[in-house]
Amino acid sequence: MRIVYSRSSTATQSLLRQRRILTEAGLLVRTEGVAEGFHPAEGVLLFEDPATTSKTPALERPAFGRIAAAAAHPGDTLTVSELFRLCRDLIDIHAVRDWCRARGVVLRVLSGPLSNFHNLAANDATTALIINVITAVGQFQRDLQNELTAEGIAAAEAEGRYRGRPPALAVAVGRSVVGHGPALCRRSPAWSSPASSGRWGSARPSSARTASSTRPATPPTRCTSCA
Repeated sequence: MRIVYSRSSTATQSLLRQRRILTEAGLLVRTEGVAEGFHPAEGVLLFEDPATTSKTPALERPAFGRIAAAAAHPGDTLTVSELFRLCRDLIDIHAVRDWCRARGVVLRVLSGPLSNFHNLAANDATTALIINVITAVGQFQRDLQNELTAEGIAAAEAEGRYRGRPPALAVAVGRSVVGHGPALCRRSPAWSSPASSGRWGSARPSSARTASSTRPATPPTRCTSCA
């Protein structure tokens, strides 16, 4: 049996790139006319962990647990598109290698420097050495990037330049909308659109609007609790 595993770190991250790599390898089949539509090829079992951080060890992830419980048998092949979708550090990759060897499962990666190995779970010295070196280099790159990012933030904060993530709505646009339309505040009343009601005010049945037709039209005030 051929087993395929894929993972994304966040809910907004797509699995499309991994699925395309797996499709090129003949493990998935594209469903025409369906966005991101893929299904396993014949004789393939697909397991996915969407919105799952790599900090969670592979053997503790839900989909990997289902592989262990129902799918993995001696002679099966476990395939991932990229190594970091399965493991990020040496401890995790060796735990997966041990898991595969204990069950007689072949471990394969389709892209990257380890894609030339037929079985990454093999217990020979060369395979272990290459895995150790490549995984250690990857860990070094991530640690270095984290250090540089932290140093950059600290320097920006010291100079008063760091403001965190930029607002989704420009300040000028927000002020314009608040000054001329419904206040952008979750705690403020639900103002209706002037285009639909003809005046600023909460949406009410037509009878209520008729009864208050003499009330002057006034725009909403700025939310004081969020000022």
